[in-house]
Amino acid sequence: MTPPPVTVIIVAYNSGDFLQACVDALAAQTFGAFHAVIADNASTDGATERLRLPDHRFRLRAMGENLGFAAANNRVAFDATSEFIVLLNPDTLPEPGWLEALVAAAERHPEAASFGSLQVRLDNPEVFDGVGDVWHVAGIAWRALEGQPRRRIEDADIMGPCAAGALYRRQDFVEIGGFDERFFCYCEDIDLALRLQLAGRGARRVAGAVLHHAGSGTTGRVSEFTLFHGHRNRIWTFLKNTPGVWLWLWLPCHLAANVWLIWRYRSLGVSGTLWRAYVAAWRGRAPFLAERRRTRDRGAYRRAMRLMAFNPWAASRRTLGPSG
Repeated sequence: MTPPPVTVIIVAYNSGDFLQACVDALAAQTFGAFHAVIADNASTDGATERLRLPDHRFRLRAMGENLGFAAANNRVAFDATSEFIVLLNPDTLPEPGWLEALVAAAERHPEAASFGSLQVRLDNPEVFDGVGDVWHVAGIAWRALEGQPRRRIEDADIMGPCAAGALYRRQDFVEIGGFDERFFCYCEDIDLALRLQLAGRGARRVAGAVLHHAGSGTTGRVSEFTLFHGHRNRIWTFLKNTPGVWLWLWLPCHLAANVWLIWRYRSLGVSGTLWRAYVAAWRGRAPFLAERRRTRDRGAYRRAMRLMAFNPWAASRRTLGPSG
């Protein structure tokens, strides 16, 4: 039989009550031609043991250990045979037309490799959780419009989708190497977005693909885990994906941004976690700088810059989280 065009991947790790609700919402989608794989990263909270799979389209795949978000998604995506892969966080609830809207957008825009959701807060759907990832040239990432009152927006080009709910063309995902597994968790989606942009493959926001998202619902928005991985990986993303002379041009801004972030987080008592993240980023810098030297298409970077943020005050309005 011809496989369905979509493989949906839900990476679960101690996802609690979020997981069953997410799976049930996926089963209720108006677009039903998909397989869904729940990739269990050796959860210990019993959520996957209690999970009730709705029908034959769903299966549970035990990863054997906690591989992290990046590697678990890669394992399933590389094994898939579908045209599209769709990533869905367990702390989300997709509205019934969510998947149909993503697939329709992918069919309308063959020039794009990835497509992102319109995310609203799970506890307050009148507030945006994000409508696509933003990358500042100083090396700070955030979700566009996060925390702002919900209003009508249109489909548009974006730097990249938040991987909490995103569709990728599997061929593009595999050819670019998927997520960087060294990241383990956090910033792997913006790193992938930058690499796809540098390869000439764009991204689109799909306003009709509405996703309710708890936002770090399983890891905690300002937990030690979230802050360490988010800030370490953010620095690696900057070093890896800023080619040529641009790295030296933006480096003073990057250093200033990191000093500012330490000052901004001072009231939370997490300065020690940030310093450990920065030390780990510095110690692990060599392979990322080596990969940067192989990023030679400076013209592609200039084209991608039209989607980047330059305003030095833009990041100051972001909610405190893993990427600042």
